[in-house]
Amino acid sequence: MSQKQQLAKLEQLSSLLLDIRLTTLQAAARAKLESETQLAGLTLPSYAPHDLSEIAAAMTALNYERWADARRAELNMLLARQTVTLMEARDAAREAFGKKHALGGLAQKLANRKRYED
Repeated sequence: MSQKQQLAKLEQLSSLLLDIRLTTLQAAARAKLESETQLAGLTLPSYAPHDLSEIAAAMTALNYERWADARRAELNMLLARQTVTLMEARDAAREAFGKKHALGGLAQKLANRKRYED
């Protein structure tokens, strides 16, 4: 197999790797955004049901806040893990892009060298 063929195969593999890394990055970003949306949705509704007494409404709001605080803690832990995953996926995508770019540069140099030799 010639250098040109080997380089073409490497370029093809680097393109596939970049596609995989970008897909992973998109999935990580989407998961993090979904968790952020869930976290934002945990605010207490500003209305109280009309058929509840003032004390029952306050108890309901207190119970909801207790539950929401626990859920916020869970979501914040999840978001921390998702942020790390997103950063790792971003770094892997950057590395894959760099490899693809470097192989493209090598292929161009090889093509230019062949032209000058002919």
